[in-house]
Amino acid sequence: MNDFIVDDITALLKSAVDISEDEIRKNLELPKVKEHGDFAFPTFFLAKTRRMAPPKIAQEVYSQIEDRLPFGCIESAETAGAYINFRLSSQVLSEKLLSEIYTRGEDFGFSDEGKGRNITIDLSSPNIAKPFHVGHLRSTVVGSCLYRLYEKLGYNCIGINHLGDWGTQFGKLIVAFKKFGTEKIFEKEPIYALLDLYIRFHKEAVGDSSLEDQAREEFKKLERGDPEATEIWKRFYEYSLEEYKRIYSILNATIDEYTGESFYNDKMDDALALLEEKGLTEISRDALIVDLEEYGLGAALLKKSDEATLYLTRDLAAILYRKKSYDFAKMLYVVGSAQALHFKQLFKIIELLGFEWYKDCHHIEFGWIKFGKEMMSTREGNIVFLNDVINRAGELAKEIIIEKNPDIDDIDQAALHIGVGAVIYADLAVRRNHDINFSWEDALNFDGNTGPYLQYTHARLASLERKFGKEITADIDFALLKEPEEKQLMLTLYRFPQKLGQAADEYEPAVICSYLYELSQNLNSFYQKHRVITDDTELTNARILLMRCVRIVMKEGLKILGLEPMERM
Repeated sequence: MNDFIVDDITALLKSAVDISEDEIRKNLELPKVKEHGDFAFPTFFLAKTRRMAPPKIAQEVYSQIEDRLPFGCIESAETAGAYINFRLSSQVLSEKLLSEIYTRGEDFGFSDEGKGRNITIDLSSPNIAKPFHVGHLRSTVVGSCLYRLYEKLGYNCIGINHLGDWGTQFGKLIVAFKKFGTEKIFEKEPIYALLDLYIRFHKEAVGDSSLEDQAREEFKKLERGDPEATEIWKRFYEYSLEEYKRIYSILNATIDEYTGESFYNDKMDDALALLEEKGLTEISRDALIVDLEEYGLGAALLKKSDEATLYLTRDLAAILYRKKSYDFAKMLYVVGSAQALHFKQLFKIIELLGFEWYKDCHHIEFGWIKFGKEMMSTREGNIVFLNDVINRAGELAKEIIIEKNPDIDDIDQAALHIGVGAVIYADLAVRRNHDINFSWEDALNFDGNTGPYLQYTHARLASLERKFGKEITADIDFALLKEPEEKQLMLTLYRFPQKLGQAADEYEPAVICSYLYELSQNLNSFYQKHRVITDDTELTNARILLMRCVRIVMKEGLKILGLEPMERM
C-alpha cells in the first residue's frame, strides 16, 4: 500500500528533527484521545540527545514546521505536552485512500513481503480412527487463519496435517476389529464405528488382560509390514481422512499435505545418526537422550529402553524433512500450550546441530476451549465431537434466522455459514494464549463482538448496494466526505494493511477480529447520524463509494478469518 499519511508526516518532520526517516516512522502513533488529532509524534525519546524537556522539544519542532502547513494530506498540527498532533485533510484522505481501495479491490492490504518465500504450517493433526473433536478445533482454525493471512502478505503457504496415524492404539483397534467387528459396521459413519471399537476394547480389557498383549503383538506386526495388519490400518486411515476432509471443507481449512507419523518411520534413523555424529546423544537408564539440563530443558527422550521411538524423534525427522523439501522461511507449529517443553527441546536440538534456521521455527501455542464441564477422554467415551458442535451451531442459527428473516434463500446453507462462523469467531476473537469458555448464547449473539454481528454488517452493506442499484465509481466529489464519522471510517480503513502486518508479526488472529469489530462499530456510528442514499445525488455517490470500500475491507477480513461474507441475513 502507498503509505501516504506516514510519508507526508515523515517528510514534514524530517527537516525539523535530526533523526532518520525510519526512526520517525517507528515513533508515530495514534493519539490516546481522538479529539487531539489523527496522528501523534511523541518527543520523549529525543530528550536525551537534545538535553531539554520533551514539551519544550515539541514546541521547538512545531515552530520549524508551522509555516509549511498545510502539507500533503496534513491539514494542521498542534502541540499537547510532549506530543505534536496532526490532523488530516478529509478531502485528501478520501481521494487517495478510497481511490486505492476501489482500484485494488480484494487486493487491498496485500503486500509482496513474502514473495518467493515458503511458510510451512503444522496444524490440526487429529488422531486417525477417532472422530474430530473440539480439542483439535483451535489448531485447525488458528492455523488456517494464519495460512490465509500469510498468503495475503505474499508468502507461499504449505498447510501440513501431521496426523496421529501410528502407535500401539492401532494394535488395539486391529484386535477389536478382528474380535468384535464386521464389515457391516463401516456401512454408515465408519469413523464412529472405529470409536466404538476403541471404547469396546478398553471395556473388555478390564476383565481380560491378554487383550493388551494381543494389541502389542498386532502393532509389532504392523511395524514389520504384515500385509493383513497393514491392509486393516489403511482402511482405518482412509475412513478417517474422508471424514476429516469433510470437516475441513466446512471450516474453510486448507490442508496441502497429509503426512502423519507413519510417513517418518524410515526417516528417523537418519535423524538419530545425525545427532550421534554431532555427539549430542547419550544413554541414560537404558534410554537414548539429548541432555538439555544446562538449558533448563531437562532430558530430551528420543528412544525408550525397548527401542520404541517417541514423538520427539518423529518431529525431529519431520522438521529436517520439511526444511529439505520446502526450505521454509518460517516453520509454524500450531499446537496447544501443553506441548511448550516439547517444542523448546526440538528447537534447541536443531540449534545444537548447528542449523541457524532454528530461529525460523515457532511454536504457535494456544489455550483450551471448554464446552461446559464436558471432558474429552476418548477411552471413556465422554467427548465433544466437532461434528455435533457444527450441527448444533447450524440448528441454533436456523432458529434465529427463522425469527429474524424467514424468507432468506437457502436457509439451511445460511444457517450453516452463520453457525460455523460463530464457532470460528468465538475461537479467534480470544487471544490464542487464553482459554475459552464457549457459550452458545454469546457466540450467536447478533450484537457485540461476534461472528454473526460482523457477517450482518457485511450483509447490510451488500443490501445498500442492491438498493442503490447503479454502478459504483470513484468519479465523485471527495470534498463531500467531510463528516467526523466519515473521516473516522476512512482512518480505520487506512489501518487495515497495518493490522494485517501486526497480526502476522504476533501470529495473532484476534488482532484482525478486534479491527473488524472496531470498523463495524464506526460504521454503526455513521449509520446513527447519516443516511447513505439521500436526495443529493452527488452526496449519495460519494457515500456509496465509502460504503463499497468498507465492504471490501470487511469482506477480505472475514475471508482471512474463515467466515463467509454473507450477502443476505
